[in-house]
Amino acid sequence: MTSPQRILVTGADGFVGRYLMPTLRSTFPSAVLIGCAVGPTVDHADRVLPLDLTDAASIKDCLHEAQPDAVIHLAAAAIVSQSFADPGGTWRVNVDGTLILAQALMQTLPQTQLVYISSAEAYGLTFQRGVPLDEDAPFAPANPYAASKAAADIALGEMGLRGLRVVRLRPANHTGPGQTDAFVVPAFARQLARIEAGQQEPVLRVGALDRWRDFLDVGDVCAAYAAALSHGASLPAGTALNIASGVPRRIGDILNALIARTGLSIEIVTDAARLRPTDVLTVTGNADRARTMLGWSPAIDWDTTLDSIIEDWRRRVRL
Repeated sequence: MTSPQRILVTGADGFVGRYLMPTLRSTFPSAVLIGCAVGPTVDHADRVLPLDLTDAASIKDCLHEAQPDAVIHLAAAAIVSQSFADPGGTWRVNVDGTLILAQALMQTLPQTQLVYISSAEAYGLTFQRGVPLDEDAPFAPANPYAASKAAADIALGEMGLRGLRVVRLRPANHTGPGQTDAFVVPAFARQLARIEAGQQEPVLRVGALDRWRDFLDVGDVCAAYAAALSHGASLPAGTALNIASGVPRRIGDILNALIARTGLSIEIVTDAARLRPTDVLTVTGNADRARTMLGWSPAIDWDTTLDSIIEDWRRRVRL
């Protein structure tokens, strides 16, 4: 198995990127790591390059400068609520930018391995079947973000038939310290930490609590991404893999577990702004294919994840 020597990571300074870069450094110690970022520095990167996914010239310049033999395409407009507010902007980044990147690889770096980070959100309303979905389940996206990821996923699968060396990963929800409170678990943890610190009245504003979601720790997700890169040469072009725990967790139970860690008495108020116009009750992924093809399975205990998130927000609200 040949290890990549020059790895380009788009979105290297984002939430997942900040975990992925040290994972790649550990997995591929001799590789040159090149991070695409908004700012000038990325921890564990040997070089940092600018990248604007809405600018074709920026994408092509980045690839020309980096000359990667592997690309992990993390960068995306990933916040569902923002995708409802700006569907066009979401598509420009997640679809147009991704396709320009893939086309440039096919034309100028055809041997480069692309690991595309799609999303389990693409299955959307198909989760209404009430069973863990595998990679053969049809896409039925229920929000603009999910639709954009589904569109790019399908397009890259077709490009794999024409020579693009691509693996498509479809991760379930993942969380951990450092994630923005635009996502549900850190949204709970931030409010609880602020209440503990006396910065907020003991009222916690929430969206729909009677929903079940498949959650992973961000560290487990990054291990899957690195494994996909390690096995890339042996995977058929266009391979799609779910990255999931297979364990549905009720959002209200996650909230209760976080509250129990604080010992607080909390009033819980439903905030209409936190509800999605279209939603599904239960989301569970089947990651048997990733277990077989990558030798991957989640290893981080969920209680450890929750402990780390609440402690992270306690530190952050004190700053």
